[in-house]
Amino acid sequence: MQITRDRLELDEFFADIYELKDGIPSFKCFVDGEWIATKDVREIKSPINNSIIGYMQLCKKDDVDKAIRAAVDAKPKMRNMAGIDRIELLQEAKELMLKHKDSFVNAIMLDAGKPRRDAESEFNASLERLELTMQEASKIFGEYIPGDWNKDTKGKFALVIREPRGVIACISPFNYPLFIGLAKIVPALLAGNTVIAKPASADPIPLILFAKTLEEAGLPKGAFNLITGDAGDISDPLIRDERIAMINFTGSTIVGREIADKAGMKHLHLELGGKGMAIVLDDADLDLAARACVEGAFKNAGQRCDAISAILVIDKVADKFVEKVLRYAEEWKYGDPREDVKIGPLIDERAARFVEELVTDAIEKGAKLLKGGRRDKNYFEPTVLDHVPLNARIAWEETFGPVATIIRISKIEDALDIGHKSNYGLDSCIFTNNFYKIWNVVKELNVGEITINDLPKHGVGYFPFGGVKYSGLGREGIGYSLKEMTTLKTIVFNLKP
Repeated sequence: MQITRDRLELDEFFADIYELKDGIPSFKCFVDGEWIATKDVREIKSPINNSIIGYMQLCKKDDVDKAIRAAVDAKPKMRNMAGIDRIELLQEAKELMLKHKDSFVNAIMLDAGKPRRDAESEFNASLERLELTMQEASKIFGEYIPGDWNKDTKGKFALVIREPRGVIACISPFNYPLFIGLAKIVPALLAGNTVIAKPASADPIPLILFAKTLEEAGLPKGAFNLITGDAGDISDPLIRDERIAMINFTGSTIVGREIADKAGMKHLHLELGGKGMAIVLDDADLDLAARACVEGAFKNAGQRCDAISAILVIDKVADKFVEKVLRYAEEWKYGDPREDVKIGPLIDERAARFVEELVTDAIEKGAKLLKGGRRDKNYFEPTVLDHVPLNARIAWEETFGPVATIIRISKIEDALDIGHKSNYGLDSCIFTNNFYKIWNVVKELNVGEITINDLPKHGVGYFPFGGVKYSGLGREGIGYSLKEMTTLKTIVFNLKP
């Protein structure tokens, strides 16, 4: 696949996953082992310049039902398949991805608007996550429990085994269109489940390409299904259907709470919004802190759930810290991601306008604009705000844009108070060399992950992560994701029948 100014040109390997519509690929869905087209389609626009780069199918309730029936019918095949055979299938998919690396990288770049280095990084991280998950799958053991330590179970023992949950709905977001989808699908399949995947409507192409590699790898018919369309048409029937055993969703808190309300008796894994705080104390290495905070705020144009979106710095060192932040911020050039830049566009103009609203609100309430603040369609200039007041929306709302939001505090207790009042609890970080202050923050802050002297980085999921409060349910990670997608069964043996 080669990139031109406004379109993707697909090689022969992907020939059956699309039809041409006015010379532009109309990508099909993958249901019950077949690539299908629906009556209606929608444009897929590149955030780079809003050009039409493809079309996606608009599935309806009947299409969802067909995908669920296919996944249900395929459950025995996946459940009874030996683990080593599942690994071999995924290994073949990995080899096909490597063979078509340029296709995936260019799709991520054009469909998600990422600079090439970020698109390549996402592709490489996806392969690493796939490989590590395959390695970890063989380590998911059961348990032997002797009963002779209790009068009720004397003369008995139990085996506790892990079994697949069944049909898992994997709903992924736009910010990492290949990696997050793959990180849901791969452990689900390796654990013996069947899958219905719904990629983000903004940039579904990378995950559709991945579906092709699964097909060619020889996955059983119906074991993996991919549908696209309006959330109202397909997400609601998918979420409510009792044949779905688990929903694995990454996205906004608003949508996540709606899923929790509608899902009923299903296992939920929800990775939702965050308001990552960086706490910079007066004994911190300010150079380290400034560099990390800038990267944490600007990386992937701030479109990360683990982004640093509030920087709480002690007054005593704030001026020096801000000076260093501005210096490092100059390294983050933005623009067309096909050029030599670090930051591309936001996913669409609505997202860019939202960031603009937050910045404008902060300035109107007394924040000082030190850098940036300008929007041009989908692009938002890397921005540094200082003296942000606590009544500004950006102090509390998830930004999802390239803004370094600096809030000055007088003591560590101020930071803890802000953390306690936040609705979010995904990530935080602290910069200090004082062990006792570190431990105080670790014990006090109600978040899923705290990083010491660096920015939060979920990376390939080697360490577990996940949210509390409005930031989600469950834990993501290589082995942790596999366990989330299995259920325990206890088998009790009576030794004296």
